[in-house]
Amino acid sequence: MVRRSRVGVAVLAAMAAVAPLSHAQLFGRKRTDLTTSSPDFKKSLAPYVTSPQYVVDRMLELAKPKPGETLYDLGCGDGRILITAAQKYGARAVGIELSERLVKQARQNISDMHLEGLARVEQGDIMQSDISGADIVTLYLTTTANETLRPVLERSLKPNTRVVSYDYPIPGWKAIDQMDRQKNGQSHPIYLYQVPASFKQ
Repeated sequence: MVRRSRVGVAVLAAMAAVAPLSHAQLFGRKRTDLTTSSPDFKKSLAPYVTSPQYVVDRMLELAKPKPGETLYDLGCGDGRILITAAQKYGARAVGIELSERLVKQARQNISDMHLEGLARVEQGDIMQSDISGADIVTLYLTTTANETLRPVLERSLKPNTRVVSYDYPIPGWKAIDQMDRQKNGQSHPIYLYQVPASFKQ
């Protein structure tokens, strides 16, 4: 009996060691931030600001990923959109991130959730990356950055690709749907676009 009990405890301990972390455990950990003096910040289109998990959930609800579709998160930070898209929707998720430190953090987060088969992160400049395989693109940049990125989106994305942008519109495009959330009396919109229906003539 004693021997069997010890074996049982050992098995439970091993299972706990390999069990995926929860979102709260994963994203509640100390994270790597970029400061305005960071070389990565100086080269980036927009500062690194994390999206709250409930915003990630709303963005994906608007995009409606289907199992097997490919989502690209441009400026993926710690990878939380990738992880949620893969874990909750069964989507293939690819993040593009300029910061080497954030790439390492996002890859570790994906590994901690045992999602390496569905999600991956590439280090690179989103202006130079190949996103032609995307069914969905997610953005949390700035209006100016979105305007800079727009020609790349128009040139690269195939018809019916959905583009979701949090807080900032894409100038020159018309949203096909919009979701607003209120915080401290301020509206924070989430815009849904579709290629090429959103292109203004």
